Amino acid sequence: MSSSTFKRTNGFVTWLRRAAPSARELFGGTVLWTVLMAASAFSGLAHWATLSHIAALLVLYMAGGALAFPIALLAATLVSGTKGFTQRFATFFLALAVATGAVTAALFALEYRAYYAQWHAGPFSFVWILQFVFTLASAAYQFAVIGLRLYFPIGLLGLFAASIWFAARPR
Repeated sequence: MSSSTFKRTNGFVTWLRRAAPSARELFGGTVLWTVLMAASAFSGLAHWATLSHIAALLVLYMAGGALAFPIALLAATLVSGTKGFTQRFATFFLALAVATGAVTAALFALEYRAYYAQWHAGPFSFVWILQFVFTLASAAYQFAVIGLRLYFPIGLLGLFAASIWFAARPR
């Protein structure tokens, strides 16, 4: 291994170490974001009559929040680096919003696919691939139209608060 290759690799590892959040930030933020996403979803579902559907959707939104927060925190830390407050706020706001929506939509699509799989053709056939693609696309559309509204207003307020926390934390 040449000296310049070692320096580039060592610089990249140093950059990743600086960007990595502490275990306390990662765990605490994940727990808080998970609870906040459950509260946000529950505020839109409280009028539903069936508790089993409420519980299933709360688990879906909690899992989406729990998986999305670490992804967003690492991505925003890597991208924003030592930039100013405004840039760090915007970076985390975008990263957390996109990650939370995308991960929750993906989990919803997997559940949607599991339900409709019983009526699909044999695995890996041309018809099955079409059914798979269109099932996931329709799940993503349904989540965008119906599921994203459950993030308002509590999730949006939490997104602002989390972004302010991220921007204000020591670098």
